[in-house]
Amino acid sequence: MRPRDADAQRARNADAPKIPDLLPRIAALFRPHRFALIVTGILVVIGAGLTVLPPLLTKTAFDSGLFPKAGHPDFPVLIKIVALMILIYVASAALGVWQTYLTATVGNSVMGSMRVSLFTHLQRMELAFFTRTKTGIIQSRLQNDVGGVSNVLTNTIASVLGNTVTVIAAFVSMLVLSWQLTIVALILMPLLVIAQRRVGRVRAKIATKTQESLSDMTAITQETLSVSGILLAKSFNQQNAEIGRYSNENDNQVRLQVREQMSGQWFFAMVQIFLAIIPAVIYICAAWLLLGGDVAVTAGTIVAFTTVQARLMWPLLGLMRVALDLQTSQALFARIFEYFDLVPAITDAPNAHPVDRAAVGRVEFDDVVFAYPDSGPGTPPTLKGVSFDIEPGQFAAFVGPSGAGKTTVSYLIPRFHDVTGGRILFAGEDVRQLEQESLVANIGIVSQETYLFHATIAENLRYAKPAATDAELEAAARAANIHDTIVSFPDGYDTLVGERGYRLSGGEKQRIAIARVLLKDPRVLILDEATSALDSISERVVQHALDAASRGRTTIAIAHRLSTIVGADVIFVVDGGRVVERGTHDELLAAGGKYAQLYTEQVTQP
Repeated sequence: MRPRDADAQRARNADAPKIPDLLPRIAALFRPHRFALIVTGILVVIGAGLTVLPPLLTKTAFDSGLFPKAGHPDFPVLIKIVALMILIYVASAALGVWQTYLTATVGNSVMGSMRVSLFTHLQRMELAFFTRTKTGIIQSRLQNDVGGVSNVLTNTIASVLGNTVTVIAAFVSMLVLSWQLTIVALILMPLLVIAQRRVGRVRAKIATKTQESLSDMTAITQETLSVSGILLAKSFNQQNAEIGRYSNENDNQVRLQVREQMSGQWFFAMVQIFLAIIPAVIYICAAWLLLGGDVAVTAGTIVAFTTVQARLMWPLLGLMRVALDLQTSQALFARIFEYFDLVPAITDAPNAHPVDRAAVGRVEFDDVVFAYPDSGPGTPPTLKGVSFDIEPGQFAAFVGPSGAGKTTVSYLIPRFHDVTGGRILFAGEDVRQLEQESLVANIGIVSQETYLFHATIAENLRYAKPAATDAELEAAARAANIHDTIVSFPDGYDTLVGERGYRLSGGEKQRIAIARVLLKDPRVLILDEATSALDSISERVVQHALDAASRGRTTIAIAHRLSTIVGADVIFVVDGGRVVERGTHDELLAAGGKYAQLYTEQVTQP
């Protein structure tokens, strides 16, 4: 199950699992917090039980304290009852504060654990998942969807348990006071339940559309407010178009938010009206019972009953709100668990083992066929029966026209993708039988698109080796021919590079990336068109750094500019997904084939 676009997401959400199906998975999230939940449950039960005592004491206060049979108020009895009521209110309030703290702690801990678990799971997904899914959509799952269920996670258990206990206790108290009045008070409740279910279904649909809109807004923000997005918009004078695109989606979001909030207002207004008129109806029915003379109803009974009835209705309203929240959150939970259910396409085999460091250096492709997972039916594979050997310490270059499959070769070696057919051997073993972490630990990659974090130069370098000393940073920077440039900055290694390194020149970014790889000290180095985006001066500087980095390592260079690889030990010419030529620069020129054609075209270009 791998989401591909917004339409696919909407189709899946339409068939999202229902809350009853999701409840076991939601309950499992709370398992690590069992003790806190038990304590919370005890507090809720005690607090709910205390809430029904004051109305019963009210009856005693009326019938024995204010209007006793003797005719005069009995102050000693009344004072005792009032003191007990105050004590109950204080205890109930204290228990409520403690309960709120526990539920908030548990709920937010569960939400935080869910977010970290989802982030961890996404880190294990294969590269292809991220190439077909917008970053903003992924961010929305982590932030908007998980945040959207926070109310359910923090309040549901306490609300359901507390309100259920209160409803039961209040119902029993009402029956004890007067079963006839109880029937009157509850006669319209089935209508409210039916209305609540209909409102819940409507709100669930609106909530789904709201989250989809939030995802789209997050994606727009991520795309347009990044340094690259802003630069693109300014370059094409499209700021107003981007503002319009964001504004339109924002207007849609506002409409959906209003619809979601208003969808239940008529229902709750009806409930409030119901709650307001019930006491008046109770008074009329009580008067009718008194006139009948068959039922003994005292003033204390009537006051106590209406008080208990109010205590019954509000918990019922709370349970209805929880039911609405659950129905509204149904789509959010389904979207969250959908990502949890993603199965990484690339995982360690059951018998996977670490790379034999002593054998690292040799790379072999054995009749490799590869087609990208999202290739449409009938699309020819990107690589078709590719075979070659690279010996330890060799400098091997791959050249060819754009789209020939050169970069795909570099992605398959660290197992960012798995081959469709054939096999890739690293240190003499099939990469699918090696532990991924161990495999990648022995490979360093310098790509055309250098990625630096919005952090200091030192922090960017230590991404390869967190425990690296300052001396190790300097040694790596000197080897990459960037140390002198770094120390010329006012803050030296503590210089902030800006988002994606935009405060540095292309050559500076690339040399820092090389230093970062050198700090990792890999046995195999992959250079994926590492100088193609640079000007000629920067290219020469970076090329010197790359030559130093390649020394003593097996190096695989994906090259666009053939002048950078004329000294390679072996050059593989890739065309149409096949290796069509191989040899040294001089051998390939003498052969007069594809390589000679490419080289001649570049040399003769003005």
